[in-house]
Amino acid sequence: MQRSGSLGACLLGLLILARPSPGGGEKPLQAPAGWTTASPREEIRPHFDFDPRGGPDGKGGWIIRAERRDGLHGWWARSWPVTGGKHYRFAAFYRASAVSLPRRSVVARIVWQDDRGRKVPLDKPSATTFAPAGTAIAEAEYPATRGSDQRGWTEVSGIYRAPAKATRAVVELHLLWAPGGEVCWGQVALVESAPPTPRKVRLATVHYMPRGGKTPLDNCRQFEPLIEKAAQARADLAVLGETLTYVGLGKSFAECAEAIPGPSTEYFGKLAKKHGLHIVAGLVERDGRLIYNVAVLIGPDGKLLGKYRKVCLPRGEIEAGLMPGNEYPVFDTRLGKIGLMVCYDGFFPEVA
Repeated sequence: MQRSGSLGACLLGLLILARPSPGGGEKPLQAPAGWTTASPREEIRPHFDFDPRGGPDGKGGWIIRAERRDGLHGWWARSWPVTGGKHYRFAAFYRASAVSLPRRSVVARIVWQDDRGRKVPLDKPSATTFAPAGTAIAEAEYPATRGSDQRGWTEVSGIYRAPAKATRAVVELHLLWAPGGEVCWGQVALVESAPPTPRKVRLATVHYMPRGGKTPLDNCRQFEPLIEKAAQARADLAVLGETLTYVGLGKSFAECAEAIPGPSTEYFGKLAKKHGLHIVAGLVERDGRLIYNVAVLIGPDGKLLGKYRKVCLPRGEIEAGLMPGNEYPVFDTRLGKIGLMVCYDGFFPEVA
């Protein structure tokens, strides 16, 4: 197996892929040896091309071009030999045009296989609570998008451990669901790598129902000793309960609602700064005539990093006149990217 990670060796040989598109009339496709094209069905197969001078480094571009009709889906594929138990770094770059949602339509994935081209099992045993006789299969890896340069080339990369029984990794470079769109992939590599450096984050959850309070701020104060306990355990992030400024007060959501930032975020901001941790707290927000069930994220400097308005409201909250949110913010923190969801959101795929 090559360990250099250079794409140059791949470009020395050319393979003729004599597979025309469904419409016919395409010239035989030239591509580096080992690369093939595929689609779930011929009737939704896009057009493929290879530009020897394409890509971000000018050493080759794998192109997929969709006609202006729905449902087209195709990918370039190549297999690399791997050794089970070792780590590998995948990297590729793409530049797309006329693609409305690149994160959905421009996808790279890595499929682990054995010598016979079959999927391989996970190294860890599967859960036995719902599938006692099942064998967990090592699902495909989906490398993450890392950012784009000034020329519009977007990096997709990640480090992965090959399952113990894997002997090959099939890299697929996709374009799907993008009528009239086009993508050029380039600078593709899969090389053996050191394992990623561990970076542990300590999380704390506070399971507590406020009691005996008279005001929303009374409820907030009851969490102070619990947050202090989390800090003593060196927690980096403490997550509190939903609508904690409403629970147990015997008041309506409207009576407990407040502006954000407001008194509650200011109070938890002081605790976050005192203990040097992040805090997530469930509050009730008023914005003009509208009331929201929200989760706020406060940083260790005591500042409000942002809020998420619960999207999936249960019947009781709808009947109480709450407004659903319509955004899914993701916050950059020193711990990494953090997204929030609240209770009933967990039953629906949109938030997760």
